[in-house]
Amino acid sequence: MGKLRILGEFWQFLRVRKKYWLAPIVLLLVLLSLLIVLTQGSALAPFIYALF
Repeated sequence: MGKLRILGEFWQFLRVRKKYWLAPIVLLLVLLSLLIVLTQGSALAPFIYALF
């Protein structure tokens, strides 16, 4: 329940402050972090780390 509350507060912050440009940046950071975490122990890890 806590994680959903944080997402709701973040969305409310974006709406009130009219900072919609932050949403794609945060989404990109979340996707990149998930990619790194999920491929950490796989054979693809050296190739993904080479991108950065």
